[in-house]
Amino acid sequence: MNPPFRIAGLAALLLSAAASAQPVPQPIPVGMLESAPTLDGELGDWGASGWQQIAVAPTVKPEERSRLGLGAEDRNAVGKATVELKAGVHGGIFHLAVRWADDGEDSRGDVWSWNGRRYTRVRRHGDMFAVRFERSGDYDRSMLSGKSYEVDLWEWSAHRSQRAGIAGDYRHVITTALLDNAAEYTVEGVGTVFIKKFADRGHSPFKSARPPKTKQADEIDALTLSGKADGSFADVRAAARWRDGHWQLELSRALDTGHDDDVVLPAGGTIVGQIAVFNHADDEHKSVSEPLRFDLTAIRR
Repeated sequence: MNPPFRIAGLAALLLSAAASAQPVPQPIPVGMLESAPTLDGELGDWGASGWQQIAVAPTVKPEERSRLGLGAEDRNAVGKATVELKAGVHGGIFHLAVRWADDGEDSRGDVWSWNGRRYTRVRRHGDMFAVRFERSGDYDRSMLSGKSYEVDLWEWSAHRSQRAGIAGDYRHVITTALLDNAAEYTVEGVGTVFIKKFADRGHSPFKSARPPKTKQADEIDALTLSGKADGSFADVRAAARWRDGHWQLELSRALDTGHDDDVVLPAGGTIVGQIAVFNHADDEHKSVSEPLRFDLTAIRR
């Protein structure tokens, strides 16, 4: 068995196994919208009322980092915070608007930097937001509880999503069964937990760029926009604006995309999910909400 290592994937919604008691999910009303909001990161057409206050907190407490094999470093710059959130449906499309405080517009990705002799890769962690919805199995607020389940994961990145106009669409698997090429955690009283993120079918609009052998510029983007996303991977449209110390983000997706790798958001029903916020960080360096119950009972079929 391989030793435990950090979760691979930018939006692994990790919560401490020590706090695995399941709270009652916070209700999030999802109403019928009179018109579809313009997807532009401007939230004025959402109105002033009906916003939900969602508390988020660090996923891993400092005293638990060494126990989980994460080391002492913690780049979580979010800490405890409040996210404003509102959701609605128009014409069979689910719309989600969120606003949260952020100290700067961190939207630059990795670059190749010229060091005088050659290009070397410089890692840059941008701002991110993620929302996940229960898909199958025994959903849990924690990824380390020992319960096996899958979620539908939407991942907005200030670097990639802002350029492509979509949030990454993924299927996230958390299981105690052996899963090849997955991140592993050995958890006391649970055993080994395997976590893996699968991109939905289709094409990502990005590709990795190799640097030239001779100097062209001081810095060159390590990821290039090479085309248009398609298939199920392109289901979640996204637009955001950073202004006055806040990100304003809008996401939209069909209630039922017709793709079998997407969860159906149930008109007339409810679905449990969670959100996560990253401030120029990735992996476990984020703050996450408790479970949320998106209430679509007012949505006509």
